[in-house]
Amino acid sequence: MSVQIALSLGALALSLPYIKRRLELSRAKHPSLTGHSRMAKRVASLLPGYEFNEKQFFSCDGAPEAVARNRSAAFYQLANLLQTRHEKSIQLTAEAREIISDLQFTGAYRVPFQFSPLVRQHLKVGAFIQSADGVFVTDHDGQKFYDLTGSYGVNVFGADFDKECMREGSARVQDVGATLGAYHPCVAYNIKRLKEISGLDQVSFHMSGTEAVMQAVRLARYHTGRKNLVRFCGAYHGWWEDVQPGPGNPMPPRETYTLRDMHENSLKVLRTRKDIACVLINPLQALHLNQGAPGDSSLVDSSRKASYDKEAYTAWLKDLRKVCTERNIVLIFDEVFLGFRLAKGGAQEYFGVRADMVTYGKTLGGGFPVGVVCGRADLMKRFRSEKPADICFARGTFNAHPHVMGAMSVFLEKIESMQIAEIYQNVDLVWNQRREMFNQVMVDKKLPLRAANMSSVWSLYYTEPSRYNWMLQYYLRSEGLALSWVGTGRLIFSLNYSDDEFAEVLKRFVNACERMTADQWFWAPPELTNQKIKRGIFKEMFFSKNQFSSN
Repeated sequence: MSVQIALSLGALALSLPYIKRRLELSRAKHPSLTGHSRMAKRVASLLPGYEFNEKQFFSCDGAPEAVARNRSAAFYQLANLLQTRHEKSIQLTAEAREIISDLQFTGAYRVPFQFSPLVRQHLKVGAFIQSADGVFVTDHDGQKFYDLTGSYGVNVFGADFDKECMREGSARVQDVGATLGAYHPCVAYNIKRLKEISGLDQVSFHMSGTEAVMQAVRLARYHTGRKNLVRFCGAYHGWWEDVQPGPGNPMPPRETYTLRDMHENSLKVLRTRKDIACVLINPLQALHLNQGAPGDSSLVDSSRKASYDKEAYTAWLKDLRKVCTERNIVLIFDEVFLGFRLAKGGAQEYFGVRADMVTYGKTLGGGFPVGVVCGRADLMKRFRSEKPADICFARGTFNAHPHVMGAMSVFLEKIESMQIAEIYQNVDLVWNQRREMFNQVMVDKKLPLRAANMSSVWSLYYTEPSRYNWMLQYYLRSEGLALSWVGTGRLIFSLNYSDDEFAEVLKRFVNACERMTADQWFWAPPELTNQKIKRGIFKEMFFSKNQFSSN
């Protein structure tokens, strides 16, 4: 018996370090589902689908009959306005949706799923534009919108800037056409400038930001001999398996640790584990720490918040830099979205922190698709001379496409101009002042809407409990403001917005919110709270699940 006890105690002693590491890892995860990807997938698989009938649609917050009738009338009036004004765009979108699966997805996930069927049936939005100029886009019906989409981040200096890059860049390489494999001479200029901007030694070209991040992680694993990567809660790094381990990815997380952003427990994990190859940082996450992407499909109440503290986030990045250096962990800045928006030298310059590798995309292509990895020479090498069969392969047919490289060279030249230098010099001041103006107007008008920003990227949140905040995106569209399919959670202004143009956008926001108020979408009983809304949704799920199981 004593031998068995001794063996058991010995086994326990041997397992204690493992248990300790697991506990440290658990403590470093955010307590929400954003920090527990396996649990998030389980919850997502159990979430029952149900839809509101018309009565429930307009009164799910307990609204009296008169309020519900007013909302219903406003809903159909707005639907008719959008249908009449954008008839050709909506019709073409309906036809394309039958074939383009992406349109099916975005159409279904503009609003919380309970409301989605009725919204898709009546409150329709077009997906086609015919032109873009300055800060405007014009749809298939000739209707002009102020552009708040930023082309998913591509459009940093305005539509005309990108058109010039594409036109001039294509002219530079027209004699080459689409001849691939060999490099056009403009590539020599591009790599020189990228080395200067990134402060890093070498460059590789790819066709998308997702590909660039994949290659950076692959090289980090290759050179460190470790397999695991660290990402932080809610951060987006493309849609491939290792960096999107929660809902949306059919594969379970394997070599990925999703840790709490800006937390000492996460630094502790990095200090103590020996299996971490790299840490991915998307600076945009500083705007909504440890939260998922702020799309209106998850706007079930008014609990969405956003804020940005540059000083605090800078301090965090410096601590992270120190730990990664001590532990030989590759620090990767994913600047696919924010690169060249915060500063000419990107996040490294903006925060004063050097990464080991940086990924770029979107803006850098001057309007064409591109992904770029810049890194230290020792991390970018794809083979070992002493082991000729031990390679880290990454090639692509269209990598360094001549027309992409041509547009990139124009982009890199243009950002050296005095005009762009002036934009960069005052970018934070300008957009912080505009956000302050926006919020003050909302306070003065007693409207339940506020904005937080990281430079020209904005996130809107709501100050009063409501189940209908998602409706604002449709009122904004009816006021001539173009939003991406995610709605009000992310607005992307191009940096060429003038004060007068921004003032007009603000005016249209006020109009939309006041119409929302008049149509009683912001009405709520005095006792309503975000917590009560969530409890009500859980009840809806429970009863709908029971109903479905009995059928």
